[in-house]
Amino acid sequence: MKWKDYIWPAIGLGAVTISVWLLYKELRSISLEDVIDSLAAITLKQWLLSASCALLSYMSLAGYDRIALKHLNKKISWLFISLCSFTAYALSHNIGASVISGAVVRYRAYSSKGLSGAEVAVLVGFCSFTFALGTLILSAIVLLIEPELLQRFNGDIPESLAIAAGIVILILVALYVFGSWMQLRPLRIGSKFQLSYPRLSVVKWQLLIAPLELIGAAGIIYFALPEAGHPGFLIVLGIFLISFSAALISNAPGGLGVLEFLFITGLPNLNPADVLAALIVFRLLYLLIPFGISLIVVLVFEKSEFSKKRKIDIKS
Repeated sequence: MKWKDYIWPAIGLGAVTISVWLLYKELRSISLEDVIDSLAAITLKQWLLSASCALLSYMSLAGYDRIALKHLNKKISWLFISLCSFTAYALSHNIGASVISGAVVRYRAYSSKGLSGAEVAVLVGFCSFTFALGTLILSAIVLLIEPELLQRFNGDIPESLAIAAGIVILILVALYVFGSWMQLRPLRIGSKFQLSYPRLSVVKWQLLIAPLELIGAAGIIYFALPEAGHPGFLIVLGIFLISFSAALISNAPGGLGVLEFLFITGLPNLNPADVLAALIVFRLLYLLIPFGISLIVVLVFEKSEFSKKRKIDIKS
């Protein structure tokens, strides 16, 4: 094993260590009983609404794969795409190194449907870009409507800077749409690799599905928070975009510590125990339960593939 193989695990471990230490400093005054009481205070209606948002999010994630396959002009059944996407994201969200771990799952699944390694690589990259596009679109909207958001993390950031950032982001998104509409020349990287603008019919689905996935994920936390001191959906969405992006960049498995620290910092008017309870609901519905289901899906798929191979070997 080369030293490069240790880079991502080391980054993830370091991010978790730092995040947990910062989180510990924030939570020293909170007792376990307070968190349990906050969890108990979450009503059945809140649980159902949060669960509905989790379902919306994972349905939208399946849309990522479907859009990418549409870009590749590949037709695969919606059920297979949904199971593959669900499994890939459920595993990568919990394991970390989402691009790598998600790519392994997708290659194993889509190669059984005839996709080449290069096509799977394009699919993975396209899904990642769709996520980034959705993050940019929603970040711009939040910054323009709630420009004081960044001051929750750094009071020295002026609202004018947040508004300017939102405008710049929307311009970049508009340029991407314009490039697709005009079908501009592909961006060439080296002599063999190129990035082509997707068709406008594909881009319109990106612009719709990507924000929906993030809205659903943020909605899990939004509905789990108490009404007293609630900052509103856009603030929760903005903090989620910041914290979830930081968790992905840090490579911390499940964003452990990163989500908690940034949410508690960004929601100073709420009881930290209530914030932690909402994040526990998020981890259950968006991370842990899907993770358990995904392991079952992997086992069933591998058993099916093994049976197919065995039948072929017997016939030959």
